[in-house]
Amino acid sequence: MNMMIKKSINTIFTYFKSSTPHRNPNLTNLHPRRFNSTTAHNPFPSNPIHDQVIDFPGGNVKFIHEMRFISESLQHRVPCYRVLDENGEPILGTNFVQVSEDVAVKMYNDMVALQTMDTIFYEAQRQGRISFYVTTNGEEAINIASAAALSMDDVIFPQYREQGVLLWRGFTLQEFANQCFSNKFDNGKGRQMPAHYGSNKHNYMNVASTVATQIPHAVGAAYSLKMDKKDACAVTYFGDGGSSEGDFHAGLNFAAVMEAPVIFICRNNGWAISTPTSDQFRSDGIVVKGQAYGVRSIRVDGNDALAIYSAVQAARQMAVSEERPILIEALTYRVGHHSTSDDSTKYRPANEIEWWRLSRDPVARFRKWIERNGWWNDIAESELRNSLRQQLLQTIQVAESVEKPPLADMFSDVYDVPPSNLREQEKWLKETVKNHQHVYPTNISI
Repeated sequence: MNMMIKKSINTIFTYFKSSTPHRNPNLTNLHPRRFNSTTAHNPFPSNPIHDQVIDFPGGNVKFIHEMRFISESLQHRVPCYRVLDENGEPILGTNFVQVSEDVAVKMYNDMVALQTMDTIFYEAQRQGRISFYVTTNGEEAINIASAAALSMDDVIFPQYREQGVLLWRGFTLQEFANQCFSNKFDNGKGRQMPAHYGSNKHNYMNVASTVATQIPHAVGAAYSLKMDKKDACAVTYFGDGGSSEGDFHAGLNFAAVMEAPVIFICRNNGWAISTPTSDQFRSDGIVVKGQAYGVRSIRVDGNDALAIYSAVQAARQMAVSEERPILIEALTYRVGHHSTSDDSTKYRPANEIEWWRLSRDPVARFRKWIERNGWWNDIAESELRNSLRQQLLQTIQVAESVEKPPLADMFSDVYDVPPSNLREQEKWLKETVKNHQHVYPTNISI
């Protein structure tokens, strides 16, 4: 690691550790009305006459003679770390981890690939060719930049909007298509919903639809990595809605107490399906919850790829070298619908969605930066997008033509010797398919 990178990471360390609040006008996706009546007080005034302490487990606690409640929120909101402005210009005086041309171009290529894949697979679902899909529109930087900052040995526990992490790690476009079409080459043998990926080869645990259950799993895996003295950490992703689940709170507390090397990455996109953050919690977002549990935390502009890359790289170094958990709240906006089962215009204005899509697109912002560096141009852009579209259309045709997994795979991988009731169900299913072949796909292997 050269001195420039060391200096940048040390600066970001300082940012993590700082608790000095600042007003930040850019946090527009967190509801402001919760803080209108808040007046912050210092609940611990110094008074030499009355300064007495109790030696309580965990550390000394000072007594005060005046009854004071701790304010429910800070007078000023926790600031948000940013490197690039909306025009892709580095903000003067900002420190960040330097990115090489090769890494930057790959990051951009994968962000565009993710964006293109989401568009085409979403269209395939609308055509009735797959049953379900989840896009990452507006959140491409969190996916790709965080993945770029991690090691392949780090174990990923995703929610269901992190296919970009898997893309960065080498999961092919054909493998994505195989999973969505549930054919015989799907790692999950066709037993998962589309867009619920998993790959042992890429240290990417299977996606589960249940909200936030991956969080305690990640903490347990991190504790295991620590016990085995591995030079790696666990990383879990979740949305702002996941922070309302008990698994989130139990996970943070356990990680802090056990000093587990785990990074919690919250994509705070303002909406838990149709529920806004103002109906999810009254705190200043997610980042303040880290301090309550004793977890070092930072708030980052989730639409700024360089800020995400720098923060995650610093977080990983702390998590592994210091054996501690880190919480990252990435402020972003879900430009797409929650899933193909959702119409987000029913609960938020269409012009708000369009404003975020045009004004704060993370892909366009990062492109402006690499173009200024002389690493990208219009010709490369056109070639990349045309090539990706052709590749993806081809992968869909291939995936669609491959036969489905054998029906027997539905009953395997759980019991060494299947119980009698499971064998009866398998027999019944095969007979049903034989007797009603006209309602089942012709490429199912009985």
